[in-house]
Amino acid sequence: MNEKTSNPTNSYTVPSVSIATARTGASSKANVLGMRAMQERAYAKRGEQYLLIKSPPASGKSRALMFIALDKLNNQGLQQAIVVVPERSIGSSFADEPLSQYGFYWDWQVASQWNLCNAPGVDEVKVAKSKVKAVGEFLASTDKVLVCTHATFRFAVEELGVQAFDNRLIAIDEFHHVSSNPDNKLGSQLGAFIARDKIHLVAMTGSYFRGDSEAVLGPADEAKFETITYTYYEQLNGYQWLKSLDIGYFFYTGPYVNAISKVLDPALKTIVHIPNVNARESLKDKQREVDEIMHGLGEWKGVDPITGFHLVLACDGRTLKVADLVDDSYPARRSKVLTALKDPVQKNNRDNVDVIIALGMAKEGFDWIWCEHALTIGYRSSLTEIVQIIGRATRDAEGKERSRFTNLIAEPAAEQSAVAEAVNDMLKAISASLLMEQVLAPRYEFTPKNNGPKTGFDYGEEGYKDDGHNIGVNKDTGQIHVEINGLATPQSPEATRICKEDLNEVLTSFLQDKTVLERGLFDKENTLPEELTQLRMGKIVRERYPDLIEADQEAIRQHAIAAMNITQQAKLALAQADANGGGTAQGNTALLDGVRKFVNVRDLDIDLIDRINPFDAAYAVLAKAMDEKSLRQVQASIAAKKLSIPEDEARELARRALQFKHERGRLPEINSADAWEKRMAEGVAALARYRAQVKAAQAQGESGNG
Repeated sequence: MNEKTSNPTNSYTVPSVSIATARTGASSKANVLGMRAMQERAYAKRGEQYLLIKSPPASGKSRALMFIALDKLNNQGLQQAIVVVPERSIGSSFADEPLSQYGFYWDWQVASQWNLCNAPGVDEVKVAKSKVKAVGEFLASTDKVLVCTHATFRFAVEELGVQAFDNRLIAIDEFHHVSSNPDNKLGSQLGAFIARDKIHLVAMTGSYFRGDSEAVLGPADEAKFETITYTYYEQLNGYQWLKSLDIGYFFYTGPYVNAISKVLDPALKTIVHIPNVNARESLKDKQREVDEIMHGLGEWKGVDPITGFHLVLACDGRTLKVADLVDDSYPARRSKVLTALKDPVQKNNRDNVDVIIALGMAKEGFDWIWCEHALTIGYRSSLTEIVQIIGRATRDAEGKERSRFTNLIAEPAAEQSAVAEAVNDMLKAISASLLMEQVLAPRYEFTPKNNGPKTGFDYGEEGYKDDGHNIGVNKDTGQIHVEINGLATPQSPEATRICKEDLNEVLTSFLQDKTVLERGLFDKENTLPEELTQLRMGKIVRERYPDLIEADQEAIRQHAIAAMNITQQAKLALAQADANGGGTAQGNTALLDGVRKFVNVRDLDIDLIDRINPFDAAYAVLAKAMDEKSLRQVQASIAAKKLSIPEDEARELARRALQFKHERGRLPEINSADAWEKRMAEGVAALARYRAQVKAAQAQGESGNG
């Protein structure tokens, strides 16, 4: 690597994760009522008052709601249904559907005056009066369904009060938006609805984590919801055509437009999301960026007068059709391009468009089934946004076998003054990538050792063996049963639910903890794995679920760290097998083969899992992809930030030391050869110093008052 060009850094996209699936066709097959797998699962819970549907983009959430709402209106005695969507364009997902043609009992119909997403006027306080008035008129009418935006609904609740909505179904689409509202008004309104307890509520999200830090509902409210989870893995596994999804990042130096040609393949149907004009990666001239991207694709040959698409002659002789959604200088022109993209006649025409370049558009709710590559420049601060962008490339379409998401990230250059800011951006991009691995992986079913086989799981030719290395696979759900020695089991129904349904929520908080990422990735020499797996994860679980007993908090911590470490170690095992020429993992068994390789080396126990740095696999990727000088500088800048043990960490170490004493009959020793035992002893000493300082300060205060 002596001949190293200044741009880009790595010569290939680093595959952070690659998911391969079985293509069973199950997620698109309909039952006798016209329901696909996810819709059938949701409909089975239609009698619940509070429902939360977590399901990926394109899995059919809007139709699932239609089935549930119609049953509530016709069989459960509810007066009306109000569907609330984040933006007007998504209102079209709830247009009339002749469901009875496919076997259902009723059709979905929305009278035109009650689809307020189609009504003129923006959703702002000044002009929303007429829409709020319309909501009031609807509530007084005998009509059954209204569709409006989050904003209209919020104003209507403020004006009319929560009691006006009694005995109605309120369905909130894209539920994760609720928390991202700056004043979180809709969140507090929902709290009031739940406290009054006179409505039914269906909340839907394709994102698995609501917002970036704030939960939408408090734990007590959330516990009232029945959750239906349909995983990305089930969705992709049940497709007919798409058989693999690659997620990766690519480091570059200098202006991104010089590096983009390395990852923008004109042969793939691609959506390019350029950075926001305020982002560090932006050249501060969005039109120039679009022009340079098009120049990289080939020679510009003009604009199609009908669609408004740019025509670019690629070097292979093909004429590419490029839709520019960035240029907003002529609204009529952009409107023409959007109309051409949304033309229902062209929906199944693969050749309608080749590349879409967007800024702030073509994300949530944008449906282009042929998209094979979502290419995003710069990190995105919101994980939900990344999930939505990836969702653009995961539609199933005839002949489309592979799709990918690539994040183009600026590498912190060694001579750069703003290293801290660049490192921060890079950590956020890696954090998102790691979380997506957990979202896309099959779900784990963890039990203590020798707990016996689980129904519906296949344990291989020899079956389940007591004291064996058992790995069971549920072919229908893609779940993997893994046994772990010493694993704590949750005691309460709520902790059991969290271990089954919400581990990704816990891992989101863990992966967004800057200290965790910095220490785990770039300060491995000075950081013990247990500081991450026990201290940091323990603190996150306690703060997230303060009302649970300590045993339940510990069970959740263990399940969450096991889910992350087993996925990461499986990935590492596959990478090592590949490097040694032994990469035989094929098709949908890839990650499972990695799990087997890891589990079969030795019996898994929770202490072993706690002693693994969760970022080992990510670091192995980074070390290959980053310039060595830059990597060393980043490590140095983070190691320099090492502080003495903070008081809350000292308290947690002392708590772990007591547990150690309970198990071993002695306290940890400060001179122990075991690094973790030594760290616990240091924590006990640090806590003693903090307590001594408090006593001294109190004594001084008393003598001063004396």
